[in-house]
Amino acid sequence: MRLLLNILWFVLAGIWLAIGYAIAALICFILIITIPFGIAALRIGLFALWPFGKTIVRRADAGAASAIGNVIWFVLCGWWLAIGHLVSGVLLCLTIIGSPWDSRTSS
Repeated sequence: MRLLLNILWFVLAGIWLAIGYAIAALICFILIITIPFGIAALRIGLFALWPFGKTIVRRADAGAASAIGNVIWFVLCGWWLAIGHLVSGVLLCLTIIGSPWDSRTSS
């Protein structure tokens, strides 16, 4: 089942989101000081590409430096990646809701 869900996700949204994370990683690599953010973007991009069957583990030792890093990430790349996730989610919801109506009106 996970394989089927991953393939469906890959085709409908995963590839586009992963490309967005790859672009974010490239931006972070160019800015040199943000290379650790680029590595993290690639890691998150792999999760966005093939998500089912993976788990996220929250680190308990993340402190103030992590919070500052999150703000920097949001300013550099996070806001437009969040918009990409939002648009993908809305389009996926429209497809699921709209499919039954399309088949009823065409007959």
